[in-house]
Amino acid sequence: MRTFIMFIRCELDKTYEVAASLAELEIAPQVYSISGEYDLFCMFRLESDDDVGRYINDNIQTIPDIVATNTIVCFNPFTRDTGFNEDS
Repeated sequence: MRTFIMFIRCELDKTYEVAASLAELEIAPQVYSISGEYDLFCMFRLESDDDVGRYINDNIQTIPDIVATNTIVCFNPFTRDTGFNEDS
């Protein structure tokens, strides 16, 4: 799986509508309202061979009232159950 995080800025007074639209996507992300420069924080997981840029273009940036996005593509997860292996 490929994970990416998006920060999303919405039109004024439209954050809840955008969050609801995101939550209805086929690959439902985790969506949080946040404070600061952006209004929403979303975490998505796609199949490894899916094109992240195409997914964003076709499924997220077409949602009405999204003003700006900032995408961070994630690489390796470090969790208690997988730990950190210096040999990999």
